[in-house]
Amino acid sequence: MGNLFDLDGHVALITGGNGGLGLAMAKGLTKAGALLAIWGRDKAKNAEAVAQIEAIGGRAHSFVADVTDPVSSSVAFAQTIDVFGKIDSCFANAGGSGVRGPFADLTREDWLTTNDLNILSVIDTFQLATRHWNEQNTGGKLIVTSSVAALLGLPNAAGYCLTKSAVTGLVRSLAIELGRSGIQVNAILPGFIETELSLNTPKSFQDGCRRRSASGKIGKLEDMEGIAVYLASQQSNFMTGQALVLDGGHSIFPM
Repeated sequence: MGNLFDLDGHVALITGGNGGLGLAMAKGLTKAGALLAIWGRDKAKNAEAVAQIEAIGGRAHSFVADVTDPVSSSVAFAQTIDVFGKIDSCFANAGGSGVRGPFADLTREDWLTTNDLNILSVIDTFQLATRHWNEQNTGGKLIVTSSVAALLGLPNAAGYCLTKSAVTGLVRSLAIELGRSGIQVNAILPGFIETELSLNTPKSFQDGCRRRSASGKIGKLEDMEGIAVYLASQQSNFMTGQALVLDGGHSIFPM
């Protein structure tokens, strides 16, 4: 019996794929047989990510890219196609908390900085992938890493919550616009997942996340693997325009 989620020959592009959630998804895709195009700003960190992929029997190539710079993204995309000849899925994972602080104190420049990081970078990357598929007359998979903060909100993080919510609207619009071209578009909304950055948050916050989780747990990086494989695979061809929450039940747990 064949593997329903076989990604042999599939090329997956992952922005911010050199660490954290991006590298976790890359490892899951590798285990399913995909080839990986890892984008990141740090050349040394990119190389380490490739080494980790190769250590589990995968094949990956890294590209230095700053997704807040459309020229950098365009160059990295052209290099990706030169190496692999195509991409089949595009994970717009790079992003961050942006500028945080009291709402009344945030400047216009603060808002624009966070928008560049979490919205415009996604648009630029998705456009590059969509143009490629249109030129090749093939379909593909667009996946963005949003956050459960798009649903719940966080104090002193209005820009982050706004931008992570905005990309779910983008997903719904693009799913309708691009669906007849064979392109599926979805968002992953992770809850608290143990990463180097998230574990730097106060212990009280982490404990609160555990208490509000239906599972009584916070997520592990490995929890990102399966959803990435599903959304990249042919088994998700009828799944589009969705915001898939991966939070152990945090967002449904009563106060």
